[in-house]
Amino acid sequence: MKVPKEIRTYCPKDKRHAIHTVSLYKKGKERASALGTRRHEEDRRGYGGQKFPELVRTAKTTKKQTLKLKCKECGYEIMRYGIRLRKLEIAA
Repeated sequence: MKVPKEIRTYCPKDKRHAIHTVSLYKKGKERASALGTRRHEEDRRGYGGQKFPELVRTAKTTKKQTLKLKCKECGYEIMRYGIRLRKLEIAA
């Protein structure tokens, strides 16, 4: 799916429509020292098996791509809810 590089949409900070630059949201690196990660590792250790089922095979062939919109006037960034598609192309 092709998405334009710039979209005119509502900016909640300015409270009006403005031009936003579109980019693809990318997840940051997970910290190994985060509390949830440490807790999960503790639950996995020892007897009693897994706390959550271990993913053996993936059923989905696509991922939900989230758009990151940045207002050109005030620089405020909004996330546009992810659309399920195979490939997202930001067209000029």
